[in-house]
Amino acid sequence: MVARRARQGVFGLFFLSGLVVGVWAAGLPSLNDRLDLGPARLGTALLLISLGALVSMLVAGPVVDRWSSRRVCWFAGPLSALALLAPAVAPSYGLLAAAAVVFGIGIGVVEVGINAHSVEVERVYGRPIISAFHGTWSLGGAAAGLITSLVLKLGVSGQALLVATALIVPFLYLPAVMRLLPSVPTATDGATASGGTAAAPGKAVGLRWGLIALLGLAAFAGHLSEGAAIDWAALHARWILGTDPAAAPLAYTIFAVAMTTVRLLGDPIRARLGSVLTIRLAGVLATCGYVLVLCAPLAEGVAQVVVAWTGWALAGVGLATVVPVIFSAVGAAGGPVGKALSLVTAFGYSGLLIGPAVLGFVAEASSLPVALVIPAALAAVVALAGSPSIRALTTRPTPEPVPAHD
Repeated sequence: MVARRARQGVFGLFFLSGLVVGVWAAGLPSLNDRLDLGPARLGTALLLISLGALVSMLVAGPVVDRWSSRRVCWFAGPLSALALLAPAVAPSYGLLAAAAVVFGIGIGVVEVGINAHSVEVERVYGRPIISAFHGTWSLGGAAAGLITSLVLKLGVSGQALLVATALIVPFLYLPAVMRLLPSVPTATDGATASGGTAAAPGKAVGLRWGLIALLGLAAFAGHLSEGAAIDWAALHARWILGTDPAAAPLAYTIFAVAMTTVRLLGDPIRARLGSVLTIRLAGVLATCGYVLVLCAPLAEGVAQVVVAWTGWALAGVGLATVVPVIFSAVGAAGGPVGKALSLVTAFGYSGLLIGPAVLGFVAEASSLPVALVIPAALAAVVALAGSPSIRALTTRPTPEPVPAHD
């Protein structure tokens, strides 16, 4: 009963986190128009969000180990949503830059907190469930894209939607955090993330630094490719393909819907194919998706949008299982969840948060299609770095099973 309640609570946390980030991402074209930013200044704002998030992630890991992920989620969730108010009302680029740092700090803390708690709930549950959590995050992003398109179609400003989100979502976090685990399970309290059994007492082994680096590289590559879609898919549709302002956010929405669908099915997919093959296929499919996006301008008329949206959908399918597989591997390795997860999370989210900003500078210096070559190449790195690191974890001695709790 406690495990089910906690699982429901984590679903809520991931959905709301994805909703906040999705509203921000889908509202970028409106923000760009309101403040007349351009690629370089928009990229700088994204970079400042990244820096705030990365610093807070590294701090949040030890805090989770000391105070528990439940307590971190209690304050980080509502405050991270409220922090969206700062960039929403910023009247100038200078104030937007300062607000971006505040928003980034909120993102960093909440991501470490909810991911750490998801690992703890999976251990208690006794079977793979993390992919579905990330699917719910993507569902929140997809809902944000649809809401943004609808609001703009009705003539409501993007700024008004950002303000409403910042004021309403903090209250929606409260029912979710009230359902979290009452205490922090240890590495031996439940099942591992990958196989449904837990390490016996005294047998949990932490990750070696070399393995953390490989996992971090795969996470970085996957997150950067995902972040490129989150922050630049709508802008690619508007700037390169010339779509209607109200239709442009649908490019991101299609990506998010594809990612959501596969992530919700990701746990049985991983159980059937195995983690190594799953992450290898993820890299291949994501690379093919980005190739289609890059080739879209070569098509004629409406076919441009069809090709691009097909590419974003394929990229979403490919990238869907990358993060859940890696985070499950970290949880399965044992050791302190908060610190270990914060390190891999920081590696990965540096790609998610810094990557899109770098793409902005590259787009300013050349063009957005040239910038999107970067995530296309890094999507292949997901397979190249992810396969050996996951294989190294799955070929370690199998721990003795401990009955799982439900």
